[in-house]
Amino acid sequence: MNPQELADLAPDDRRALFDRDAGIEAVRDDVAEIVSRVREEGDVAVREFCEEFDGVAVGNIDVTDEAERAADELDGEIREAIETAAENVREFHEAQVPEDWRREFSDGRELGRRFRPIERVGVYVPGGAAAYPSSALMGVIPAKVAGVEQVAVATPPADEMNPVTLAAIHLAGADKVYSVGGAQAIAALAYGTEQVDRAQKIVGPGNKWVTAAKAEVRGDVTIDFLAGPSEVLVVADDTADPTVVAADLVAQAEHDPESPVALVTDDSALADAVVEEIDRQAGEREREDIIREALDNETGGVFVARSMSEAILFAEEYAAEHLSIQADDDEAVLDRIDSAGSVFLGRYTPVAAGDYASGTNHVLPTNGLAKITGGLSVDTFVRSTTVQRLDRDALADLEGTITTLAEAEGLEAHAESVRKRFED
Repeated sequence: MNPQELADLAPDDRRALFDRDAGIEAVRDDVAEIVSRVREEGDVAVREFCEEFDGVAVGNIDVTDEAERAADELDGEIREAIETAAENVREFHEAQVPEDWRREFSDGRELGRRFRPIERVGVYVPGGAAAYPSSALMGVIPAKVAGVEQVAVATPPADEMNPVTLAAIHLAGADKVYSVGGAQAIAALAYGTEQVDRAQKIVGPGNKWVTAAKAEVRGDVTIDFLAGPSEVLVVADDTADPTVVAADLVAQAEHDPESPVALVTDDSALADAVVEEIDRQAGEREREDIIREALDNETGGVFVARSMSEAILFAEEYAAEHLSIQADDDEAVLDRIDSAGSVFLGRYTPVAAGDYASGTNHVLPTNGLAKITGGLSVDTFVRSTTVQRLDRDALADLEGTITTLAEAEGLEAHAESVRKRFED
């Protein structure tokens, strides 16, 4: 990884940076077959795919009781960490709960909105033998705060499922827990099986098989968004600490060999120092091979802008999942950037804080989707209904407007539905 001048990037290089994707096309056909079979065959297909892809002969797909036992048996620092993180996540999302409102206008119109939760939600939590308790908290807690009646979690099976993940799922408040992962989990949640209840919405991060399955079932069930590998962009000026900047880049790179990792700065000396520091820190990490592969990814890099304004324009176009701003006037930089999944301001706000414990959600849009959508929140799990009441005078005032527009559209009965109300 060597610093590159933004102004010197070739068109193909710029396209690689800005046209990131979830990498699902290569598996779309296979995923379509998996989804079709689960939809038609239910648990039989689910168990077959669990054995094929996870090497696990699944008995009971419903492991809700096992998750409860794991929570009861979990103690010490891990339980304390989960509970602290859960409390912060819950507190942040409780502040998002929308309130119903109704307003009376002077002309006799009474208009408003009310909010109600979705009834059944499926949350995907990566796992199996690995532990991803944070993803359980991020998916389940906002749904429960929103008032979702049934939150079901699907997480990959293992001969011995990770007790920390199971415990976190239970402590987050999940109502059902299913031992199934991958595309087959998404299909089971979307269409239901003998043991898996059908969901109305499916959320949560996963690999390209999970993402492709979400794309396949979208339309029969709603989803959050199609997320690719986790990504970060750091915007920094000459006041940034290269050791800290490098640490954030290396931390994100350890997620996945395809994780986009980028720095843009207007200071060439900082860029050089960060590159040197990245190389040193990567060599100290257990996942060095993954980190170095991610750092060589064409969707990231270290870029030198001619000015901070050019760096900010780059950041807005990049629309990163995680945006770290390490600059003397970080608020001024933030004011000029609208497109980012989650923003981290200053030296003491690592992306890892949002990943685990500060309270914000880490299920975020990638691949530039921050231009059109936000991350997981209470809003994800509620629907709004408009409410209105007109008195006689209000309808009389609108009669001409309504009937004129209705007749212009050729909808005579619409116009008559208004006139009938004024007949003796």
